Amino acid sequence: MAYCALFVNPNTIAVSVFPITIIKSVRFKYPCFLKEAPVSANLSITYDDEATNKRSSVHHDSLRVLEWGSLCDAVASFAGTSLGREATKAQLCSLNQTYEESLRLLEETNAAVEMHKHGGCRLDFGGIDAILVKSAILQARRSLPVDGNKAMAVAALLQLADTLQFNLKAAIKEDEDWYRRFMPLTEDIMGLVINRSLVKFILQVIDEDGSVKDSASSMLKHARDRVRMLERKIYHLMESLIRNEKSEASFLEVSNIDGRWCITSAADRLTSFKGLLLSSGSVTGSIVEPLSAVPLNDELQQARASAAKAEADVLLMLSEKMQMDLDAIEQLLNIIIRLDVVNARATYSLSFGGTCPDLFLPGGNGTSGSVASLSGIKSSKAAYPIKREWTLYLPKTYNPLLLQQHRQTLQKARKDVSNATNDIRRQKQGEIIARKGDTDIDLLSLEMQVTALEQAQPVPVDFFVDHKTRVLVITGPNTGGKTICLKTVGLAAMMAKSGLHVLASESVKIPWFDAVFADIGDEQSLSQSLSTFSGHLKRIIDIQLHSTSQSLVLLDEVGAGTNPLEGAALGMSLLESFAETGALLTIATTHHGELKTLKYSNDSFENACMEFDEVNLKPTFKILWGVPGRSNAINIAERLGLPSSIVDNARELYGAASAEIDEVITDMERFKQDFKEQLEEVQHHVLLSKNLYENLLVARRKIMEHSTDLRLRKMREIYEAAAVARSILHRKVRQRRASAIQSSQPNPDDKSRRSLGINGQHNTAEYSEPSTTSKSASFVEDIKKSPSEKSQLPKIGDMAYVSSLGRRVTVLRVEPSKDEIVVQTGNMKLKLKLSDVQT
Repeated sequence: MAYCALFVNPNTIAVSVFPITIIKSVRFKYPCFLKEAPVSANLSITYDDEATNKRSSVHHDSLRVLEWGSLCDAVASFAGTSLGREATKAQLCSLNQTYEESLRLLEETNAAVEMHKHGGCRLDFGGIDAILVKSAILQARRSLPVDGNKAMAVAALLQLADTLQFNLKAAIKEDEDWYRRFMPLTEDIMGLVINRSLVKFILQVIDEDGSVKDSASSMLKHARDRVRMLERKIYHLMESLIRNEKSEASFLEVSNIDGRWCITSAADRLTSFKGLLLSSGSVTGSIVEPLSAVPLNDELQQARASAAKAEADVLLMLSEKMQMDLDAIEQLLNIIIRLDVVNARATYSLSFGGTCPDLFLPGGNGTSGSVASLSGIKSSKAAYPIKREWTLYLPKTYNPLLLQQHRQTLQKARKDVSNATNDIRRQKQGEIIARKGDTDIDLLSLEMQVTALEQAQPVPVDFFVDHKTRVLVITGPNTGGKTICLKTVGLAAMMAKSGLHVLASESVKIPWFDAVFADIGDEQSLSQSLSTFSGHLKRIIDIQLHSTSQSLVLLDEVGAGTNPLEGAALGMSLLESFAETGALLTIATTHHGELKTLKYSNDSFENACMEFDEVNLKPTFKILWGVPGRSNAINIAERLGLPSSIVDNARELYGAASAEIDEVITDMERFKQDFKEQLEEVQHHVLLSKNLYENLLVARRKIMEHSTDLRLRKMREIYEAAAVARSILHRKVRQRRASAIQSSQPNPDDKSRRSLGINGQHNTAEYSEPSTTSKSASFVEDIKKSPSEKSQLPKIGDMAYVSSLGRRVTVLRVEPSKDEIVVQTGNMKLKLKLSDVQT
């Protein structure tokens, strides 16, 4: 069935038929309907895919000039299997993902990165031969015997999947949070169907080298035992025949020809034993099969045929075992290949220091679908000092191809140093004879080259494009890095879309672009009779036709290749067209000064320039934002020593107005640099203030803790002193009570004196008994005495006297609250009342 769209114009009777793939991107003035029509209908349906093919061609050319294929090869090299490498290239080169698919790919990459960080669950498929597994599946599907090596490849695949699933379960059991951090790969790995009985069967019948084991079947063991027995028997027979030929023994030797044991002799030598001449007349001599060995050789051939049949039966049985789970094995292989692709993306990111991009859909709600929060990566928006909304935020972003090239060059230089060092070591051991001086000079130069490469790291670029900006104009000198900047942005956009991390030191914010179109380099075409200018213009026209409001357009040297005035006018018109109805973001480089002025008449434009070191006369490859670049040709010529008369004439011809513009640009650059320095100083002071504030909080917390400790210690001392005072008070009260009771009971002398007093009616005051009131007052006065006036408590280690024992003792412990004391006399320890001890 063929699907088509019918468009009916009410003003005419014409009917137009278009394929569905074309009408998706067309706005219709009149209503349309979809109809399913058979191919045999009377309608003349013609599918015109020229527009689709043209867009695909423009897109392909853009990928070529951005060198996207080289980056795909670099990422694919991190895959562990050959099929994984092919699948990685196919996935990266397609670039037809939707926004939701791009988010899913990034989530998978983040999960694989987390698995690498965990260590125990890392995805490593280097030991899998996916091609052998695929071939084994095809043979089993055709009911053919599966080769031993292919069966072992299937067993290795199942074992790896089993180990991966086991490690994942162990990690989740250790910490349940890993289940979420490994999503969405967790569901794929947990859903793997593994036939462990098939693995056990393969290992039982197939050896590590891929050969069938003797124990695979009784018939195979019996056949192979018979083959070995016959081979030993024939070999002994051959040796006995050679020994019998004593004079000719040195010219005879045993050989195996097409599985039959024979004796090889010189061409002109005759043997005493009879045999069949298999070949003669050769330079090496004659090959004779002894008649006594013919029956044994025939029997050996039959035994080998029996062993081969038994081995084929085992492999066929193995194929039948695989057929029972063939779909599960094939599905498992596909999942492993997909995991290998994800692991390649994650390993590339870890190897080159990638960062998960904050991918958002243009025109949507910003970062609602961002995977930054899912991966635990903090948003980098706060990292920039000025809070604003960005369309493109790429801080310190590296060009992946330059970084890879630098790493390869550095590795090669280090390898050369290592080889030179090994040569010198072998030279000292006498293995190589060379001039020592030359070798030392070569080694020194190689080491200096390594040092220079280590210091000459690629320079990252900063891209901060405001959400109001539609066109960014970058100016600067030749070889200043403008083209590299364009390629860096283009590659970063495609990396984020295809699920790769962007090589940046911080988290980046980048929109999802439906396509990246680029016009970079010399597009001169002799076959189409196109000049450089015509080639650029043709590509820009195609880009403008096929770009949408969600596309990224990169234009290098707009308006170049023709008259400067016409080129500048055409470039300004093109960029204004892109700003009004063109792509979401257009980044263009140019040498035309007129394009710098667009910013001051249109808010959709922004200027930037490549910084140039006028002291050293070389570019720094850094971007200055908001500042247009200025011409440095005359100043460079002056610094290089061009005569002043020529320089002055050039400035005069250049014009006073242009000189004034350059002066304004110079002032702007100076103000920009001053602002940047002041901003960095403010950030430094803010950071310093933050550190001081944190230190003050720590000091305050320590002071409060110390104050609390002191208060608790003081309260504890007061409590202990109060307990001691209370114990002393209780003891004194008991003593006073005891003395009061004792005084209230008169002895016989008192009784006699009292009787005498009564009889004699003596009422003298000095002999009268004190009243109860006076006794109580005396008791209270004794209680109110100061501690110094009271008896002191014994201390640990003091010597005291115990009247009940009649000896001196040593104080071990004093417990005033219990009115007890522990003392030692000799080998005995006693617990006594405080009142029983005299200090």
